[in-house]
Amino acid sequence: MIELIQVSRTVTSGAGPLTILHPTSMRVDRGRSVAITGPSGSGKSTLLGLIAGLDAPTSGRVVLDGVDITTVGEERLAAIRGEKVGIVFQFFHLIPALTAFENILVPMELVRRAGARARAKALLDEVGLAARGHHYPSQLSGGEQQRVAIARALANDPPILLADEPTGNLDTVTGAQVIDLLMRVNREHARTLVLVTHDQALASLADDTIALRDGRIVPNGRQPPTT
Repeated sequence: MIELIQVSRTVTSGAGPLTILHPTSMRVDRGRSVAITGPSGSGKSTLLGLIAGLDAPTSGRVVLDGVDITTVGEERLAAIRGEKVGIVFQFFHLIPALTAFENILVPMELVRRAGARARAKALLDEVGLAARGHHYPSQLSGGEQQRVAIARALANDPPILLADEPTGNLDTVTGAQVIDLLMRVNREHARTLVLVTHDQALASLADDTIALRDGRIVPNGRQPPTT
């Protein structure tokens, strides 16, 4: 489902080239859950951004569901992301001027999906917010906003769900509820889940973990297979 082959990421800084992620190979099979852990600056979010196609690798290949996204143009890449990948961010990134229901509708309207309104209502119910669909983000708690963000990420039935510190802006109890929702989506809908987290307890719930340090994978005993 997800395959990285000697993928690296180097950027230019004031002091010259800075390698954020050294050549890395990994594979995540369909329906598996993988947690990416490591200290700040270890390359976790960079790795997730490369998987999502939000960043371009300096070297190597990224293959999503059989498609090498490093060889396609920007328009095709955007279409692949819309079809295959749902992304949940730490700070929700909901559109403030739209209600929860309307935020979930957006990705479906972009692709002119039939039955979008019925699906948005069903997703609100699935994340436990059937009665909150008419509320704006400012009227929702952090946990409620994150659940809306998860529903939005699932709107177009992507086979891959990526989450970048999904509990980082939430209290412990609310964070646990959000993680329970993500893991349930992974198990019940067989969606491949890759999440970035600092929380070792959260990471332990995943099928596999990838520990990063200084832009390199370090042994931790529960890694998925490499290519």
